[in-house]
Amino acid sequence: MAYVLVIYSHKYSLMQIQPQASSELLQKFVVEGLQEIKGENITILDLREIENAVTDYFVIAEGNSNTQVNALSDSVHKSVRENVGDRPWHIEGKENAEWVLMDYVNVVVHIFQKGTREFYDLESLWGDAPTTTLENL
Repeated sequence: MAYVLVIYSHKYSLMQIQPQASSELLQKFVVEGLQEIKGENITILDLREIENAVTDYFVIAEGNSNTQVNALSDSVHKSVRENVGDRPWHIEGKENAEWVLMDYVNVVVHIFQKGTREFYDLESLWGDAPTTTLENL
């Protein structure tokens, strides 16, 4: 178990923190969450060997509606929280659900609606990264 010292205006507190899950384990449970709600065209980009990459993995998936995109996001959140105890550092896009980004620091999840995914084409932007495409369930 790890501990972190937190300083609040001259007061000190020792907080117990959970170690972060490995990026490989985290992306495994992200994918499970996506597959649970029938996320489509799931692609994993391995950015670990890419110079100046901001994360270890991008996991990209799509849903067919705003409702499904939000359900996929909720499922990923639940899967990761229950299996490794992590919560996203930041989530964006849930309001309009065209593109929800979930930042787990070492793994960034992008959940798109189909047209939005085609428009931004993240796979091409990170074309040097090794890619794994999973079959739809």
